[in-house]
Amino acid sequence: MSTKIVIKAGSVTTNAELNDTRTATLIEEKLPIEGKANLWGDEIYFSIPVEDKLDNGKEVVNLGDLGYWPEGSAFCIFFGPTPISSGSEIKPASAVNIVGRVIGNATLFKSIKSGEKVVIEKEE
Repeated sequence: MSTKIVIKAGSVTTNAELNDTRTATLIEEKLPIEGKANLWGDEIYFSIPVEDKLDNGKEVVNLGDLGYWPEGSAFCIFFGPTPISSGSEIKPASAVNIVGRVIGNATLFKSIKSGEKVVIEKEE
């Protein structure tokens, strides 16, 4: 069963859900998690206190996907193309574990600036 979460980044607050993967469970156990947004194209990423290995990693993701990047122990929010994307595809720097998805309009994250605070918490 998926876990409902809330992501707050700068002025954006959105609902999301974590899936039923091992990595998502590890993230859920650490909630709430706080970090500072790093931007890479239309991707927000930041280090989180979770360590896991690549598990069924994806090299191309969908709009609104939430990922875990093992190389940087980072949580990723994908809301559009990255610098290495071709056309409209969304391509992480390297493979990520998909841990969930944004519910609603993920493109709202386009307003977030690098360094803004990001908080992930369980939905009440």
